[in-house]
Amino acid sequence: MAPPRNVVKIAVQMSDAIPQLIQLDQAKPLATVLKEVCDTFLLYRWSLTHPEHYALQFADGHRKYITENNRSEIKNGSILCLSTAPDLKAQQLLSRLQNASREGCCEVLRNLVPLASDMTFAQEVISRDGLQKLSTIIENGDDLGEMLALGLRAFLELMEHGVVSWETLSISFVRKVVSYVNMNLMDASVQPLALRLLESVTLSSPTLGQLVKSEVPLDRLLVHLQVMNQQLQTKAMALLTALLQGASPAERKDMLDCLWKKNLRQFIYKNIIHSAAPMGDEMAHHLYVLQALTLGLLEPRMRTPLDPYSQEQREQLQALRQAAFEPDGESLGTGLSADRRRSLCVREFRKLGFSNSSPAQDLERVPPGLLALDNMLYFSRHAPSAYSRFVLENSSREDKHECPFARSSIQLTVLLCELLHVGEPCSETAQDFSPMFFSQDHSFHELFCVAIQLLNKTWKEMRATQEDFDKVMQVVREQLARTLALKPTSLELFRTKVNALTYGEVLRLRQTERLHQEGTLAPPILELREKLKPELMGLIRQQRLLRLCEGMLFRKISSRRRQDKLWFCCLSPNHKVLQYGDVEEGANPPTLESLTEQLPVADIRALLMGKDCPHVREKGSGKQNKDLYELAFSISYDHGEEEAYLNFIAPSKRDFYLWTDGLSALLGSTMGSEQTRLDLEQLLTMETKLRLLELENVPIPEHPPPVPPPPTNFNFCYDYSMTEP
Repeated sequence: MAPPRNVVKIAVQMSDAIPQLIQLDQAKPLATVLKEVCDTFLLYRWSLTHPEHYALQFADGHRKYITENNRSEIKNGSILCLSTAPDLKAQQLLSRLQNASREGCCEVLRNLVPLASDMTFAQEVISRDGLQKLSTIIENGDDLGEMLALGLRAFLELMEHGVVSWETLSISFVRKVVSYVNMNLMDASVQPLALRLLESVTLSSPTLGQLVKSEVPLDRLLVHLQVMNQQLQTKAMALLTALLQGASPAERKDMLDCLWKKNLRQFIYKNIIHSAAPMGDEMAHHLYVLQALTLGLLEPRMRTPLDPYSQEQREQLQALRQAAFEPDGESLGTGLSADRRRSLCVREFRKLGFSNSSPAQDLERVPPGLLALDNMLYFSRHAPSAYSRFVLENSSREDKHECPFARSSIQLTVLLCELLHVGEPCSETAQDFSPMFFSQDHSFHELFCVAIQLLNKTWKEMRATQEDFDKVMQVVREQLARTLALKPTSLELFRTKVNALTYGEVLRLRQTERLHQEGTLAPPILELREKLKPELMGLIRQQRLLRLCEGMLFRKISSRRRQDKLWFCCLSPNHKVLQYGDVEEGANPPTLESLTEQLPVADIRALLMGKDCPHVREKGSGKQNKDLYELAFSISYDHGEEEAYLNFIAPSKRDFYLWTDGLSALLGSTMGSEQTRLDLEQLLTMETKLRLLELENVPIPEHPPPVPPPPTNFNFCYDYSMTEP
């Protein structure tokens, strides 16, 4: 007879005792279950007379305490551990911590750190002024080695639960942590933890963030970045980007100017991007943020239109004209009347490619505003030969094939701002930085110099006229976007690759992609494709399930959207259980046996995606949350009588599609992602071509040939009655 649904068979172990196999009734209160467990051990002469002094923990993983809220996670075959109750354990550790020697404190903290990640235990420690006791250890600084590192780690683990606000920290405490960051010859395990704590303070409290900014010199962060310790580098870069994000635009500009003068860009390019060790995801995200903040300094110029009454801006326009038509500094209008000189200037501005008689009218558009003028001036001053050649070559044409320099520059500046996301808020998860950005100073203006010459080259290849201006810009956008996607490591490499992507090559790529995406529309081919679809969808379903069995690392998102913890999830080989658990960054993927958490597929209710997910539903709808919506999915499952969720943030859009498809296939639902559509189309195209290899150069009719009419008689049939004797 099968056991009731609420009963699970588990093993309970205790230190120095023989593990006991018991049946746990989930319908009973947890206190009753604990009493029964204690009574079971009492039969074996173990004195467990006070059940309220004990609690159950999962024996593997992080030894999470079992409460009424999470007891549904206990499954058949689970191994539990009978241990001291969290309130009593917290009281014991904190009492020992108060009067212990240095070695005793280290021992207590070693026991406290792994337990601090459990929410139940953390609440008990916090309610007993545990944070205050830890802050005393950190502020006293009696030991600058292991004890301080353990104290900082325990403090961070407790604060990460969000029970206590970072804004409640005292100024003296923050200053003491700052002193550990600024101190020389500090233990290697202490400073990354101190930097991580200051980063959390800076992101969570503007007031304390200003204190950190004033107390931590940029030179000190540069020293940490130059240490060949990847963890220390990452945490120093994290604090640096946090300080930049918390600064005002003017302060941010001053800070970045100071960092560039101290050769931070060169160091990042040589020692981080081109380091022999692989770059971690967290460092890649911080480099993306640094790139976005630096490009964000261009936004004020991009949003400011040209002022026709500004003497400085009028002089810049005249300098642009003179660099093209008066290269030797000799005015062509010497000796002419004012009206004649004015008419000559208007004609030269027209040749320069401005659409209106007054160039100010062209530059009133925002974006790109004054940023377009900055780009044109930079090109004329840093590549004068190329600038003069561009303008004079096109201004002398009379066949309507001239490429307007000013109009092209204005539109190209808008295009570059869109491709590089200038003025957009930083994503909280993106890692899409461009190594080329750190290869040299003034990267945006240098990129413009390459792009404007590419535009002139493409214009000539297309034999374009003024009516084809928008078509040329579409091709140039495609050339730049395709090359930027390759992530070239230097501007010269970018120049080489983008110039190799000619107009003819763009057309070839478009045609190739179109042939991959489009199939013939002949009814026989469509019928063949429909017959092939079920078999190919089965292959895709099999691949998705195999991907789930391989498993994947996911990042946890805390209340402040930090992504500094990893967990691993995979599907069991028999496709009946999802197994998951926390892992350390840099560690090898765990084995199935080491994953302690299990979720039976039979308990899953539904798959949720995007804004329907509970872990992103309360986060608002700002631009900064858009990337999370696109990568978020959740599994709802039975949690006793309630509904619980297992929440995911996919590392990339492709991984999001693969996992949601696999989970849909597991639940018997339709795989409706864009990736499934593309995979099915690719497989259909390949299989169709293979089936039609023997019909090459044979025209396929639009309609099947007609069935011929029946014959007038059927005398050709064999008559068995006429057999010979």
